[in-house]
Amino acid sequence: MTYQQALAFVEETKKYGSILGLDSIRALMKELGNVQEDLSIIHIAGTNGKGSVGAMLQAVLEEAGLKVGRYSSPAVFSYREIWQINGKAVSEEAYAALMEKVKTACLTLTEKGLPHPTSFEVETAAAFLYFKEEACDVVLLETGMGGREDATNLITHPICSVITSISMDHMQFLGNTLSEIASAKAGIIKENCPVVSAWQEDVVKEVLVKEAERLKAQLYQPRKDAIRNLLYDMNGMQFDYVRENNSQWKIKLPLTGAYQAANAACALKVIEVLKEKTFPQLTLSVIQNGFQKVCWNGRFERVLEEPLCILDGAHNEGAALQLAKTLENCFTNRKITYIIGVLADKAHEKILKIMRPYSETVYVVTPHNGRALPAEKLAEEAKAAGYQTVITEPLIEDAVRHAIAESSREDVVLIFGSLSYLAEAKQAVIQYREGQKNDR
Repeated sequence: MTYQQALAFVEETKKYGSILGLDSIRALMKELGNVQEDLSIIHIAGTNGKGSVGAMLQAVLEEAGLKVGRYSSPAVFSYREIWQINGKAVSEEAYAALMEKVKTACLTLTEKGLPHPTSFEVETAAAFLYFKEEACDVVLLETGMGGREDATNLITHPICSVITSISMDHMQFLGNTLSEIASAKAGIIKENCPVVSAWQEDVVKEVLVKEAERLKAQLYQPRKDAIRNLLYDMNGMQFDYVRENNSQWKIKLPLTGAYQAANAACALKVIEVLKEKTFPQLTLSVIQNGFQKVCWNGRFERVLEEPLCILDGAHNEGAALQLAKTLENCFTNRKITYIIGVLADKAHEKILKIMRPYSETVYVVTPHNGRALPAEKLAEEAKAAGYQTVITEPLIEDAVRHAIAESSREDVVLIFGSLSYLAEAKQAVIQYREGQKNDR
């Protein structure tokens, strides 16, 4: 199978839709030898922060000399980045070889009269195979959606389960209340396995505590005052992390955004647990050096300096609240122009209202995604939310070019919403930047 044939196979599996449940992935992995049982897995669920927490853990574990596999979707800038080892995406050749094995297993299932696995199940199976074949020391495994019925949840003994911030999202699949969504995410908690939760609202914490008690899983959470002396600007943040024994770790992190402090507290609590139970080599110097090397594209990422142009994957209500808080802290008295593209199943009206106090002008686009909300509909909602200038752009590159051209050197252009269009937007900014260099 060539790389193109492998891509075509995965594209073909999209016709099977998105189906929650574990029967199909269990059957598929049985055909593939249940290789997931041989992996040391950190399983990560949550509404917001999965990627950021994963990036922090990856940096520290790599700093400790470990071979770190990471499965994280959706892709933002390159499809193959979904499967990484020590930050390097799977090669085309390895991807093709993995998918050939997965396709053979899928054919065996259908010959037995069983349903064909979905695209996410196929990709998840490939991840398990890849990390097993490459003998990874530890695997960071993110859920695709929810937890209990997510294909990644066929694993039975993670070295740690992690639940990042939970808020309203994917309601049509996970439930219409915060407690219902929390219950779905809590499904990754396993019997007698440690679980770490980020700071949560009381209704969410109650669900997690009950599930952990039921499964005799020890639940850890950062102290409410775990982050002290926090300072952050556009270049990153520094703070003191306070442990249960009142000792403090001084941490520097090259990410910014109000939400990253909470994500860091969660990641550091996971590291404490791993240091005690699994990886004693996670010394303070390893932790500090690892945090200073964290990289996570598309999360308050600076891609142009004058005007300042930022990408952020804030695509639901909780993320928008945190993004608004960051704007409030970082950009007092600076004119901000938005470029927004969203998916139809997200809380786009709420996002627009949350972000309204910080900008008068918004360019609306349609992401290249089957679930995208048409820009024309988003424009109507933006006008209803009170934005003074609403511009609909058919092409994402035109929105970027026009927004930057209409901004002064001191202004800010913020591109946010669905992750599915950030890669195209970033490329448009790069092309604009290169064009300006050539004009000089």
